[in-house]
Amino acid sequence: MTIEHVERARVAWVDTDAGGRIHFTAAFRWAEMAETAIRRKLGLLEEWGSYPRRKVEAEFLQVLVFEDEIEVRIRVERLGQTSITWAFEITRDGEVCVRGTLVVVHVDVDGLPAPLTDEERAALS
Repeated sequence: MTIEHVERARVAWVDTDAGGRIHFTAAFRWAEMAETAIRRKLGLLEEWGSYPRRKVEAEFLQVLVFEDEIEVRIRVERLGQTSITWAFEITRDGEVCVRGTLVVVHVDVDGLPAPLTDEERAALS
């Protein structure tokens, strides 16, 4: 079973450039919003600050503009020993506009990679 979550949002003015099209950073904020929501849904918010980003990637397929209604779908693509790869898609009216991944690494108090907890692995599997 794939663990997945969908967040609905609207492109706000602050998400856009001077032309009213989304600024590329908005896609990563929306993906992080969905990541937070899925972690909340699974009861995994306690160690939220222990997951810095190692790699973020996005492919922009369609232009999104101010006031567009969007859905941000996120799912676990891969569980590593110390990392989670999240895949996300941002759609408008069912059409994929942005597709990407976030690779996050679980770190200990010293900032060094640490194994995922058994609780996280079970919830995300």
